[in-house]
Amino acid sequence: MKVSRILEVKGNTLYTMSPEDSLASAVQVMAEHDIGSIVVMSAGQLVGMLTFREVIRVLAKRQAENRTGPTPPVSEFTVAEVMNSNPTIANPEMDVDALRKMMVDSHERYFPVMEGKVLLGVVSFHDIARAVLDMQSFENQLLKAYIRDWPESSAAT
Repeated sequence: MKVSRILEVKGNTLYTMSPEDSLASAVQVMAEHDIGSIVVMSAGQLVGMLTFREVIRVLAKRQAENRTGPTPPVSEFTVAEVMNSNPTIANPEMDVDALRKMMVDSHERYFPVMEGKVLLGVVSFHDIARAVLDMQSFENQLLKAYIRDWPESSAAT
């Protein structure tokens, strides 16, 4: 199965923000839409990814800094200060197994899918798990139908 197929099934809803937007507004969007990532765009180009991992890291850093002195509130951070400015990119023609290996190797759960400089969407670890489960369920149904229709003369030999 190709990454492009997962994007077709998933749909084309994509949440983007600008690097200048506040982290607080990004977190609000993520919470409202129950999403784990936001694509960061500037002048129509991908410049980074903001995921719950980066948000948790900045919160943990802020908590540690609070013990040693005053730090700015989270609402004062911009998306650019927290985002992953070098996300791993997936290709739409990439096989899902190759993408799963990339996810495991990079420890990233959200991959922007690019065709040249065009952003096609974002594929998550959850999207891949759902696609693999659907594919296996379909194959299981086909096998069960095949076994049910097994010719009796072949079964006796």
